[in-house]
Amino acid sequence: MAADGFQFAFTPEVEAVTAPAWEKVKHHVTPMEWRLQAPLIAEINRLKQAKDAVILAHNYMTPEIFHGVGDYVGDSLGLAKEAARSKASVIVQAGVHFMAETSKILSPDKTVLIPDLRAGCSLASSITGADVRLIKQRYPGLPVVTYVNTTADVKAETDICCTSANAVQVVEEAARLWGVDRVIMIPDEFLARNVARQTTIGIIAWKGRCEVHERFTAADILEVREAYPDAEILAHPECPPDVLAVSDFAGSTQAMNDYVLTRKPRRVVLITECSMADNVAADAPFTEFVRPCNLCPHMKRITLENIYETLLHGRHEVTVDPAVAERARQAVQRMIDLPPPAVPARYDLVKARHHVDVELI
Repeated sequence: MAADGFQFAFTPEVEAVTAPAWEKVKHHVTPMEWRLQAPLIAEINRLKQAKDAVILAHNYMTPEIFHGVGDYVGDSLGLAKEAARSKASVIVQAGVHFMAETSKILSPDKTVLIPDLRAGCSLASSITGADVRLIKQRYPGLPVVTYVNTTADVKAETDICCTSANAVQVVEEAARLWGVDRVIMIPDEFLARNVARQTTIGIIAWKGRCEVHERFTAADILEVREAYPDAEILAHPECPPDVLAVSDFAGSTQAMNDYVLTRKPRRVVLITECSMADNVAADAPFTEFVRPCNLCPHMKRITLENIYETLLHGRHEVTVDPAVAERARQAVQRMIDLPPPAVPARYDLVKARHHVDVELI
């Protein structure tokens, strides 16, 4: 290592071992940047083998992380499930803190590390376990459906978790199992509102929001549509309902990825975090991506440099109190045990089956 800290040499050997990653990212990373990134990627991948570690890279990671060092890539729950299946003893979470907690919940015997403890989430921080206990006192007997984008202490107060891909299914299953016609769905207000228009089950929601997705407006989408009338517009269900109403498709991170790779649109707009489009584009050279995106400042705290430091020094370890983890695991496992939805949730508000508002706590 050179005196400046992370300047490993860009040797012919480094160029050769990182060539597959370069092919993926060369349209999103300049050659000058790559000469700095490639040696670090090679060193990180060497350290993974030495430390018996795997890196879980969320879709919102920058391309050099996602394609360069990620062993498993995808959405938050998918990564946690891969962590549980992995035989590695160390998991490095290239994502935010609640994701690392979920990995620990599902892999209690493994060491889970996160490169920056400040990598939080506005949605996860919008509610606490104490809040959930008060909600349950106010609405006794109603099941609590909790989005996986939450902390361990919130999951521990939960009856069943959901993702944006299966939220409608989970809400309806919870109502059936508990014999009720209303459920508590926390903490994402917009996801709850979008789900409410796809089901007859009444929903009591919390006013939590993702700071990335809440900034999109219907006016933004209409401007893009006017500029690119042939583009297919895909929105994440954490966006406000009026954004989904003027989009062509809405679904989870994985659903958006699958849509592009399966349908192969000529031009597409992903209404979500910026790096998602870069990472999907690397696997979809047949599609032109228009990028009216917002950055997640928390995700961007994760860098090649601090991933390297994490592997080198074994920091920062994420732990969850075993009693909390056990209760949280039950809520996550109930969701995992459900059969996959027959049709992935689309949240198509233009053709919404129901026009029901939510009760906002």
